[in-house]
Amino acid sequence: MAQAKRKQKFFDVEIPILNKETQLYAYDIEELNGKTITYDLTRILRGKSVLLTLNVKVADGKANAYPKEFVVLPYFIRRMIRKGVNYVEDSFSANTKDSEVIVKPFLITRKKVSREVMKALREKAREEIINYLKNKTSEAIFEELIQNKMQKPLSLKLKKIYPLSLCEIRVFGIKK
Repeated sequence: MAQAKRKQKFFDVEIPILNKETQLYAYDIEELNGKTITYDLTRILRGKSVLLTLNVKVADGKANAYPKEFVVLPYFIRRMIRKGVNYVEDSFSANTKDSEVIVKPFLITRKKVSREVMKALREKAREEIINYLKNKTSEAIFEELIQNKMQKPLSLKLKKIYPLSLCEIRVFGIKK
């Protein structure tokens, strides 16, 4: 006898961080466990081009997606850089309450600045971000990144060194 063909169908996947629901195509709900979803947040964030990568976890018949990586797209950053400005990048690992994360801040100054000013901005940003992350969970940090609650206070602290036209966390991802 020939085996009966299994039929694929759509399963609802909750995304609690965005209070949204999406659908994934699979044979059964257990197959979705460990799948990755890439969600474009450009419309939600009013033009700031961001991709949010989520991991699907299935628990007692319900699929939920949890954030894994937050990336600001390069074309958005290129659009922000003007003539006569400098940009400051950095990349480092930091620890949160529940995981180790990789953070890549991106700063754009209003005018050309010296190397000393760029170094001071980079070091102050790193220090502030590490202090900010150490007593929060990664889930809470993703929510704050989406709501711009992490970038705004950072910008205000760095403004004392030199005024910035853009203060953004370019990449934020969970390592372990």
